[in-house]
Amino acid sequence: MRTSYVIAHPESTHHVEGLVGGWYDSRLTPAGLRAADAIAEALRSRIPAQVDVELFSSDLRRAASTATVIGNVLQVPPILDPRLREKSYGEAEGKPQEWLDRRFVRPPVVGERMGHFEGIQGSETIAALARRIYAAMDAIRQHDCEHQIVVTHGGAITFVLAAWMMLPIESLGYARFHAAPGSITELREDDYFHNRQVVSLGDTRHLTGECLR
Repeated sequence: MRTSYVIAHPESTHHVEGLVGGWYDSRLTPAGLRAADAIAEALRSRIPAQVDVELFSSDLRRAASTATVIGNVLQVPPILDPRLREKSYGEAEGKPQEWLDRRFVRPPVVGERMGHFEGIQGSETIAALARRIYAAMDAIRQHDCEHQIVVTHGGAITFVLAAWMMLPIESLGYARFHAAPGSITELREDDYFHNRQVVSLGDTRHLTGECLR
């Protein structure tokens, strides 16, 4: 049986400063660093000692820092992969969220949603985001390891989960999975049928008040 843990990096400076994230390389806040410690200890309690563990992470600083904390506790080096980054918001990244909100073009209710241009120069379409995350998850799936950890971003998690469940990309025009910052999503694949189960989505029970602020 294979178990995968998908981590949404915890609170970062762009969250508290009201800035657009995307590929903007914000760092963890003090509360975010405390949350990273809590995530690592929660994973340590779930993953048996003396078993093989692999740790993959987005290379953006807020995710990579989270992975480093986890790796130090589990004694496994993180493998950084830029394909696990958040969606790129192009020229909006690092700007106030209101700047993006004023220019954002919402996708149509019916029609082309995956390739929809959101009105922001340099931003990724949902289709482009999905393709690169699927490529990253395809590579991770090739590793024969009983416990795998993937550290990524809140907006990217939908596509990490969809890729893990092997859903076709074209089916994702409307699908979204919400996982709060600092949460753990647990996925499981059985050895017999190789069915894939979402055991828990966006679990934050390991976060105390001081992790939240």
